[in-house]
Amino acid sequence: MDSIRKQATKLREQVAKQQQAVFKQFSSGLGGPDNSVTDEVELQQHQKLEKLYISTRAGKHFQRDIVRGVEGYIITASKQIEIGTRLSEDSRKYGAENTCTSGSTLSKAALSYSRAQGEIEKEREDLLKSLGTQVWDKISLTINLVVPSSLSCCVSSNFVFCAKE
Repeated sequence: MDSIRKQATKLREQVAKQQQAVFKQFSSGLGGPDNSVTDEVELQQHQKLEKLYISTRAGKHFQRDIVRGVEGYIITASKQIEIGTRLSEDSRKYGAENTCTSGSTLSKAALSYSRAQGEIEKEREDLLKSLGTQVWDKISLTINLVVPSSLSCCVSSNFVFCAKE
């Protein structure tokens, strides 16, 4: 029993000496002159990591701004498409119904405008679809702004909508 106490006392003394050595090392400015070089390297690496973190965070915020901008553009353009489509339909109706003018020049112009406007709106709708699928979806995936995987987002001729799959 006495030998066990002596060993326990020796272990306590060793642990106390090690604790004091570690405490002295940290309290004296992280070591002596040998450690100053490694401390400087560690400080530089820490600064580089901090810069990387800041630039990564700024890039992520920039991507979020892009997603929000594209989202706003899609919504606004969808409303414009809706208005343009209505204008095209109204022009077509006017051109088809009002043939009483001399030579029906105005009717022909209204029909031509209707066809051209309809083509423009189809092209714009295709642009919005590709913008939504190739830009908005991919960037929002990289910055985790995407809707849950159970939802699917689409661009229609009138608006952007998300639905459960």
